[in-house]
Amino acid sequence: MTDEQIVKGCIEKNAIAQKHLYEKFVRKMMGLCLRYCDSSEEAEDVVQMGFISVFENIESYKGTGSLEGWIRKILVNTALSNIRKNKKFKQNIDLDSVEFMLPSSGYLNDNFAAQDLLKIIQSLPVGFKTVFNLYAIEGYSHKEIGEMLNISEGTSKSQYSRAKAHLQKIIPIDR
Repeated sequence: MTDEQIVKGCIEKNAIAQKHLYEKFVRKMMGLCLRYCDSSEEAEDVVQMGFISVFENIESYKGTGSLEGWIRKILVNTALSNIRKNKKFKQNIDLDSVEFMLPSSGYLNDNFAAQDLLKIIQSLPVGFKTVFNLYAIEGYSHKEIGEMLNISEGTSKSQYSRAKAHLQKIIPIDR
């Protein structure tokens, strides 16, 4: 099925089309949610909530831009809502208080993989992790992030800078 056929079927509440849409994008969206959540169980919940929102709002997809991008935006917003709902986002985090939470670089080796990076990102405090994901991976500006999280643009920049500094301390980089 093409994306257009899938969307048309989902608008008509066709279960087969909904299944195609879900199966086509669930793996990528799970990867996205894992970056925002503390566990795979929490990420699975966010994915489920996100896809419910996708199906409830599918008629608002205008066909401009990619379907994947439209779904991605909904899942990012669902993940952010989950963070806000659980009151996990802290605007200001003391750098010294997070050192103990970060894995040491001692266990990393030349076989550093995406799974290792995901675990390291997940270990960051929620504020660092959220801003890092939105800026470095999703491509939002600090102004947009500030509006999404109801923080200042400066706070977004500070959280990103601190997250990046922590990641640079623990990720082996061959130069």
